[in-house]
Amino acid sequence: MESNTSYWQENLRLILICLVIWFVVSFGFGLLLVEPLNEIRLGGYKLGFWFAQQGSIYTFVGLVFWYSSKMNKLDKKHNVEEE
Repeated sequence: MESNTSYWQENLRLILICLVIWFVVSFGFGLLLVEPLNEIRLGGYKLGFWFAQQGSIYTFVGLVFWYSSKMNKLDKKHNVEEE
């Protein structure tokens, strides 16, 4: 029982980290910090616009792979990995 609790606590911690990063990139960079970021250009586009349109999507895809990797390690640690 204690192992299950530990597993889910670590899993929820990973989920929270993913949600915070995604929120900061999509809402923070895309909406709140758009004006300061627009002073920087990336590929000819203002960086604030880029984060609002592309950056949050790329970050989400990166987080999916990062979460998958971390969960595989967590599964092995708690002996619940798929075969």
